[in-house]
Amino acid sequence: MSNPSKPMITDVFVAGARKGWGIATSSTLPNVLMAFVIIKALEITGALKGLGMIFAPLMNLFGLPGEAAAVLIGGWMSMGGGIGVAISLYANGTLSGEHLAILAPAIYLMGSQIQYAGRILGVIGTKASKIPVMIAISVLNAFIAMFLMNIFIG
Repeated sequence: MSNPSKPMITDVFVAGARKGWGIATSSTLPNVLMAFVIIKALEITGALKGLGMIFAPLMNLFGLPGEAAAVLIGGWMSMGGGIGVAISLYANGTLSGEHLAILAPAIYLMGSQIQYAGRILGVIGTKASKIPVMIAISVLNAFIAMFLMNIFIG
């Protein structure tokens, strides 16, 4: 006999699926789509090539083309956006599978910091003077991860 206070596993699954669908359609998908649009606009205007030239010396330290900086900038604002930028650059041939492997840990180590700084750190009362230090540590970790990934992949 079933316990009336305990929900059925199918009800729990369906509720979770609804929540997941809501997150995907209201948060993840728009960020990824925005990234594709931004990269296309940067390509059309030639700004992506300029961005690549500016960041080439830094990105070369990690075995990446300069345009890979767009992935890090996008990921810093939104993980979904960073992934969208990475896939867009992969689709147009700017990034290879090896480049994606180097960038992946960095996206997650410093991902969405702009969003989280306001949504979480401000809400819980983190001292404003500590936030730049916290961000710098995450960015440093991301750069260390890219350096190590380049060594292990290369």
